Amino acid sequence: MIEVLLVLIMTGLSTSLLGVFLVLRKSGMATDAISHTILLGIVVVFFLTGDLRSPLLIIGATLVGILTVYLINVVTASKMMRQDAAIGLVFTALFAVAVILVSRYARNVHLDIDAVLLGQVLYAPLNRIDLFGVSLPYAFVQLSIIFIINVLFVVIFYKELKISSFDPVYATLAGFSAMIVYYVLMTLVSVTAVAAFDAVGSILVISFFIAPAATSYLIVNRSLLKMIILSLVISVINSVIGCYIGFYLDISISGAVASISTATFFIVYIGTRILKAYNHKNYMKKETRAYNS
Repeated sequence: MIEVLLVLIMTGLSTSLLGVFLVLRKSGMATDAISHTILLGIVVVFFLTGDLRSPLLIIGATLVGILTVYLINVVTASKMMRQDAAIGLVFTALFAVAVILVSRYARNVHLDIDAVLLGQVLYAPLNRIDLFGVSLPYAFVQLSIIFIINVLFVVIFYKELKISSFDPVYATLAGFSAMIVYYVLMTLVSVTAVAAFDAVGSILVISFFIAPAATSYLIVNRSLLKMIILSLVISVINSVIGCYIGFYLDISISGAVASISTATFFIVYIGTRILKAYNHKNYMKKETRAYNS
């Protein structure tokens, strides 16, 4: 149980860190596309190697993730289609090919449709690796390394990420390419999604990328650093609550965490709306009193 929770927490930290910039760039749905289309890369590499644990899976899935982003940008740049429509077109095309390959040629292996969508986080601790004499879940070690890489990326390119997320035009005028930063970001998104894919499933991967960042944006939308920290905290809280609910109710843990993440967002959303309405009401009362006096 503890190891399952650790895998969930590390998955949440790795994804929600990058999710902040996806939310700010209004590219959240691109995560949905990547989280599904990387299956094509996994399937193709699996057919070539016959090994689900091959490190080449990450490379293949990452390349497909980058291809997804590139195709979406090409279609969008043509000005003939909006970004949401481009995402829907590319996403369904690549994912459909992957599903056909899985259902036709990989029925007897772990690459089944249910595992792809829902994940089997309870099985994550079964795949272990010895690190400095300590046996740890492979997914936890892998995601920990990716989290460190993501942190280093955000720390080193914090200024560039901040400027390009809020004002890509100014970023270009400032002397660096916002598109390069975007592609590096989406490459890390692809790598992170692949690492989390097998353990928690695509549904929770999408939820982890978007829900904590969107929730923190409702609370703190003027300080990027505070938004990042709050997003990480929210992802941990959602993981803990969802894990225990899923465990004790004997339901899908990935589904429980995703549901809790959504519930947290709407609770914060309703709370902020009520608070804004209350503050506006008090402001109008003060203005009325000042006018009458």
